Amino acid sequence: MSEPRQLHLGAILEGVGTDQHSWRDPAVPADASISIDWYVEQARLAEAAKFDLVFIVDSPFITPDTAPHFLNRLEPLTLLSALALATSRIGLVGTLTTSYWEPYNVARQFGSLDHISKGRAGWNVVTTGLEGAAGNYGRDAHFPHAERYARAREFVDVVQGLWDSYDDDAFVADKASGVFLDKAKQHRLDHKGDFFSVSGPLALSRSPQGQAVIFQAGDSNEGRNLGAAIADGTFTVAADIATGQAYYADLKARAAALGRNPEHIKVLPGLSPILADTDEEAQAIARAQEEALDFNKLLVQLGRAFNYHDFSQYDPDAPFPDVSGLSLNSYKGHAERIVATARAEGLTLRATAWRFGQWRSSFVGSPETIADEIERWFVGRAADGFNLRVTRPGEFALFRERVVPILQKRGLFRTDYAGQTLREHLGVPVPAHRHGAQLLAEAAE
Repeated sequence: MSEPRQLHLGAILEGVGTDQHSWRDPAVPADASISIDWYVEQARLAEAAKFDLVFIVDSPFITPDTAPHFLNRLEPLTLLSALALATSRIGLVGTLTTSYWEPYNVARQFGSLDHISKGRAGWNVVTTGLEGAAGNYGRDAHFPHAERYARAREFVDVVQGLWDSYDDDAFVADKASGVFLDKAKQHRLDHKGDFFSVSGPLALSRSPQGQAVIFQAGDSNEGRNLGAAIADGTFTVAADIATGQAYYADLKARAAALGRNPEHIKVLPGLSPILADTDEEAQAIARAQEEALDFNKLLVQLGRAFNYHDFSQYDPDAPFPDVSGLSLNSYKGHAERIVATARAEGLTLRATAWRFGQWRSSFVGSPETIADEIERWFVGRAADGFNLRVTRPGEFALFRERVVPILQKRGLFRTDYAGQTLREHLGVPVPAHRHGAQLLAEAAE
């Protein structure tokens, strides 16, 4: 008999905020995005509430109008290594692009984090949406969208191959005989592919969870195919439960078609609830936040999906402009959704900016109402859990202290950690060691 599904919770530590307005909250420290003390405090609070993981977002390109957190923030792997020593159970997940790194370096970095944290590391695999990143890495142009995803697939395969450089019992360390390594249990990779040539082996053994957990966050057709193939979990954005259910069903079906157990890939939409003691108070807060928004800032956020295209040059009350001349080689899936929605509904630029230039929450209400909605999405197979945005301390406290206990009382969320590793928290299996699996296959033949 299979275990009942377990709700999963992640905390996106956003410092001063990936929107354009959270930083103005008086309770948000102006240096939160570069303060290790802030990150340590939030990670420990999330761990005390038994969250599965903390998540560090990243992006290798900015403009003067980029959201405050991205303008001035710590590098994910360095930050997570510090958090590994400040926590003991919570998972540690960071974003790193496959477009502008090398597999050997990434295998070393995440492999090291996995050892430092005793099996709590996770890698959010992205291909980099912003075309401007090319100029920071010596390229004249960004990789084409399809090429980025083909490269990412090979990149992850190489990294996972390097993580299997040693059998689990390769290090004899017999001081009497003087044998440290059983050389037959060290494996070169000797990979030669379309994008990478990597000899190996990696000078690092497997961690307590076998390999770092793989997350992925792409919503285009290529992005979904990649997630279905490689991911243990996906981070996604869903405006409503119907959108969430459609994505959930599609991704799980793609995974099943590849021979994977669809329960072994966890879907975690972003969550930005507006919480108060009563539904009426929460709705009033939502209205006040909406009224305080700066339209020009919304245009900047809208433009990010189009490589920070400048939408201020257009008449805001005219129909959404024709952007067919743009490459849409940035956040392709999101950009295409914006264009399709604006056309289908006949939206003006102003209406499109209000719709897509902010993270609009459908989770507004009292702790009981928010818990009800989380349960509705979970039971309705729109999500396996949620990734909570953490910027304003008051909102995070309300969620931890008021919503989480309701979810625990309903038996949806853990009251304590049952395991030590991120894989154990998420209920995803340790990957078979490729060389051990190969030997078993050869023996069977």
